[in-house]
Amino acid sequence: MSASVPGNDWHARTLRTWQLALLRFAVTLNNADRLAVMAIASEIDRLDPRHDGKPDFSFFCRTSAALCAAILQPNEFTSTVLRQYLARIDDDRLKRAFAATIQADQPRPSAVGKPVKHDNRLWKGLPSRGNHQL
Repeated sequence: MSASVPGNDWHARTLRTWQLALLRFAVTLNNADRLAVMAIASEIDRLDPRHDGKPDFSFFCRTSAALCAAILQPNEFTSTVLRQYLARIDDDRLKRAFAATIQADQPRPSAVGKPVKHDNRLWKGLPSRGNHQL
């Protein structure tokens, strides 16, 4: 860490780098970009001063793995994971860019379970087919 950069700025930049790497992976779906996300996450986990580099702290690695999996294979469960991550992004431009990227890959909700509504009022006032002569 540079002496000219305060600690909070350095942490904010590192977090933003991680978020941008996730966005890049969401756009490209490239394995090299996924590996970059994991490398940055590993670095962040190692440098957290509250855990003194203990190997049992792996929040960013676990979160990155879950997000990358959710991006690769979207479904109802992973949609929740992506929306939770999206809610944590502070930068509006980054949030909009990530939201646009994941929406393109989100599965459409199916109509299974919704009853089909038969609305007979549509034909009200018209003669029935049985009354027509051919």
